[in-house]
Amino acid sequence: MQPTSVTRLVIACTISFAPTLTALLFTTRQALSTWYANLNKPFFTPPAWLFGPVWTTLYLIMGISAFLVWQKGLESRPVRIALLFFLIQLALNALWTPLFFGLQIPLLAFVEIIFLLAAILLTIIFFAKVSAPAALLLCPYVLWVAFAAVLNASIWILNR
Repeated sequence: MQPTSVTRLVIACTISFAPTLTALLFTTRQALSTWYANLNKPFFTPPAWLFGPVWTTLYLIMGISAFLVWQKGLESRPVRIALLFFLIQLALNALWTPLFFGLQIPLLAFVEIIFLLAAILLTIIFFAKVSAPAALLLCPYVLWVAFAAVLNASIWILNR
């Protein structure tokens, strides 16, 4: 039995929120209130309260984007390739938090976020071959991750 459009949308959004699990596991109050709080941060560091709403919005948009691609049919090779890249970038997204907050190694997290940026750009390219709206929906995500990369690099530089 094929899943309905609503079911696909729910599944795509649920999968897109998967990286929040690593955030919940590795972004403990202790890590935030001690290690992260004591880091030197650049002047453009957003307030802590902003990250939750931004990531919630981005994960929702990512889910909608993946849904639009999935709607084109898994029997299509371009769809399968696009969704594979989506899952790869999602795994890289989930990996950043343990590196930065868990291991507390900003340099390693920065190297990883560069790979994440590349994976997001590839995902956008492959999504564009299937659905232009799906690719466009990922633009705020890649911009936010690019900003996060600059912030990550700045934190590493300021705390070496």
